[in-house]
Amino acid sequence: MQSSATVLVYSDDANTRAQVRLAAGRRPAADVPPVEYVECATLPAVLEQLGEGGVDVCVLDGEAVPAGGMGVCRQIKDEVFDCPPVLLLIGRPQDAWLATWSRADAAVTLPVDPAELAEALASLLRSRLAVEA
Repeated sequence: MQSSATVLVYSDDANTRAQVRLAAGRRPAADVPPVEYVECATLPAVLEQLGEGGVDVCVLDGEAVPAGGMGVCRQIKDEVFDCPPVLLLIGRPQDAWLATWSRADAAVTLPVDPAELAEALASLLRSRLAVEA
């Protein structure tokens, strides 16, 4: 097992980024490695981090402004080679179709439910780490 996993968290709202970190915790499941978070508040920061590599999963805020997580997700799925899986934070359950349009690998609603977020994040980490193994 990898010694740690890197999770990129994108939101223009520092409180949303903190919610994600606190909800998922340092280790979202016993069978995944400990998580190190990289926080980004802007689209250029997200693209720079992904360009550097080493990101295992992205958590994108669909409600972020000016670049919403749904558009960011679609862009990185088109432009980033070997794009990591994306967990999209959506405002309402009815927005799930937009998450599908954006090519997100999973979606959870805001405000985050800690158990739901941790399980979704752990599932994406498992799939990513299985591909890398």
